[in-house]
Amino acid sequence: MSDKQRTLKTEVNFKGVGLHTGEVVNMTIKPAPENHGYKFQRVDLEKKPIIKADADNVVSTERGTTIEQNGGKVYTTEHILAALYGLEIDNALIEVDAPEIPIMDGSSKIFVEGIEKAGIIEQNAERIYFELNENIKWEDLDKGIEFLAIPDPEYRLTVMVDYNSPVLGTQHAHMYKVSDFKGEISMCRTFVFLRELEYLAKNGLIKGGDLDNAIVLVEREDIKQEELNRLAKLLGKEELKISVEGIGVLNHTKLQFENEPARHKLLDIVGDLALVGRFIKGHILAARPGHSGNVRFAKILKEQIKKQSKQGKHFDLTKEPVYDTQAIEKILPHRYPFLLVDKVLEITDDSIVGMKNITMNEPQFTGHFPGNPVFPGVLQIEAIAQVGGVFALSKVDDPHLYSTYFMKIDKVKFKKMVKPGDTLVFELKLLSPIRRGLVNMQGKAYVNGQVVMEAEMLAQIVKDKTE
Repeated sequence: MSDKQRTLKTEVNFKGVGLHTGEVVNMTIKPAPENHGYKFQRVDLEKKPIIKADADNVVSTERGTTIEQNGGKVYTTEHILAALYGLEIDNALIEVDAPEIPIMDGSSKIFVEGIEKAGIIEQNAERIYFELNENIKWEDLDKGIEFLAIPDPEYRLTVMVDYNSPVLGTQHAHMYKVSDFKGEISMCRTFVFLRELEYLAKNGLIKGGDLDNAIVLVEREDIKQEELNRLAKLLGKEELKISVEGIGVLNHTKLQFENEPARHKLLDIVGDLALVGRFIKGHILAARPGHSGNVRFAKILKEQIKKQSKQGKHFDLTKEPVYDTQAIEKILPHRYPFLLVDKVLEITDDSIVGMKNITMNEPQFTGHFPGNPVFPGVLQIEAIAQVGGVFALSKVDDPHLYSTYFMKIDKVKFKKMVKPGDTLVFELKLLSPIRRGLVNMQGKAYVNGQVVMEAEMLAQIVKDKTE
């Protein structure tokens, strides 16, 4: 997953019909600024209302997900949202001149191809992830729907569908990471059982349905041609030559995958959970999902985001450190009382997490705000810089022969006071690859999971010693 927000390089246009309304619709997806998210706009209405793609704006989940806001409504949003989310696009404005998103071929494939042709660009703002920190379970016993979300560094989905059908039986589908969406999920088409068609038609749905945009599954062997002709007339598709030979797929449409229906259900989950408003780091398992269950679970995840934001970011301070104080002294040219890093908890190719315990017996408290001890902001900067120094010097051979020197400190913010008894946790990430010894990092300091300070720092690695 990208750490930066992304949008389209240029706008892209689509034209088709709505699956349920049957209306011709022109849709334009436009680039959008940072932190915009996904928004729809009904340009055919007088005030051109904008509808935010948000689970709280869902007003119907009957055969698709419908959202409404500001006097505007958009039907069947899930396939285009799945395409945007699956391509890791954060910000887009989706303009439509009719109430429903075009169904195209019944999948997200055509949307994915169009968006990729338009191009995708990285923006400056950091992407804010929703990282699960506990298991979230939800079920609807009456409908047999089950969802479970567990912490995971990737966005993973596992889906099980069971229709008690001789055609489908029980099917499973998986997406191990979001980048799998394009090649494994995006082309999987929506489907319907032949037995459902009469009900849908009589209730004013699937007016734009066609054998080119949906898989029709047949569960009976005794269907007569007269029944098929009557259905075709009811659907207003008398020109179609509908035929069937026993149990299977109407007109012998070839499935792209044996479990294409389950994969399409997974596609729907991607689109519906995009209404959470964040890219998710977690493994979501769903049994017998549908739009109603998807949206209800999206709302539960939104509540979890609120809960975790109050808790702050979680760091496991009990795990075995990568570097303890003695190991840090072999890397940094600092000693007490100016060694301000106690442990390094984690280090990757582009990030590091370190910590410092603030104690009352540190020398600066003797003269800095006597009677009201506050850990000085300049020492917070020095401490986070030392963590960045550990990161930089861990990338060179013989780190004891090198030092790191400040070249620039930028965008410094102090948000809360730090006092004795606090544990400062520093998290730093590279803003760009290390080149010519220049290390540019963004860092945040946390106390109890809440940000107390942040800064961007540029330093240079210099070899200033010899063996």
